[in-house]
Amino acid sequence: MTELWQFAWDALVAPFAEFAFMRRALVATLALAVSAAPLGVFLTLRRMSLLGDALTHAVLPGVAVGFMLFGLSLPAMALGGVVAGLLVAAVAGVVSRATALKEDASLAAMYLLALAVGVMLISRQGSQLDLLHILFGSALGVDEPGLLLVAGVASVSLLTLAAFYRGFVLESFDPLFLAAASASKGSRPWVWQQLFLMLVVVNLVAGFQTLGTLMAVGLMMLPAVSARLWHESLPAQLLNASAQAAIAGVAGLLISYHQDTPSGPTIIGCAGVLYVLSLLVSPGGWLPQLLKRPHRVA
Repeated sequence: MTELWQFAWDALVAPFAEFAFMRRALVATLALAVSAAPLGVFLTLRRMSLLGDALTHAVLPGVAVGFMLFGLSLPAMALGGVVAGLLVAAVAGVVSRATALKEDASLAAMYLLALAVGVMLISRQGSQLDLLHILFGSALGVDEPGLLLVAGVASVSLLTLAAFYRGFVLESFDPLFLAAASASKGSRPWVWQQLFLMLVVVNLVAGFQTLGTLMAVGLMMLPAVSARLWHESLPAQLLNASAQAAIAGVAGLLISYHQDTPSGPTIIGCAGVLYVLSLLVSPGGWLPQLLKRPHRVA
């Protein structure tokens, strides 16, 4: 029993107890879990799941410009990422309204262009290591400014979700009713969508140092999609998504520490394992649905 306890301590607790960088990575990952995963649930409700992927690529040129001007300065890269993400979303909306292209098509074209430009800028100014760090992140390398950024974004996101929860729910389930109600009060209904997109962008930017610009969307979407398989009610989905993201974050950090694997992809891989388990055993998954099917009588 003593040996089992010692093994559990060394494997699960000692890395966080002994090393400050592990504790910073843990706090940053948990903050992203409770902040980004609920936004993923709203994205799935709006059938905009791929929007998060598009926006996480769209922030790259802004991050690259911040890197070119100020080096590995987190505030500069974060500000550039926010501006670039919002600009790409706005331009895609303008293109869809001014041309025959739908918004998803224009957004796909914009984010591919943004990804290419961002990679070229970083490759021209920095080293291969800088490019890999920005694209795939390093949760184990989160410093105090990065931790403050993630914690601040998570706090603002949770407070905003709590304050405007009813509006976000209405905009997801019945946008026509929200538009009519907003018009009667003299406000503009598109404000809700822009506010929501801003939350998505700042969360993706907050996650780029921990998970990288390519991986940040994984902690937002994979737990959210899994949560829909477990619950029908929205509050339960929000809690489940945050819990799955937190579990994936902790497991990914431990595996990354013990096996010396990249932390960002490892965390997303753990979220993927939870997603596969949800596909198999959740109430909306394959096995329960298979058992519900009526058996043919010979």
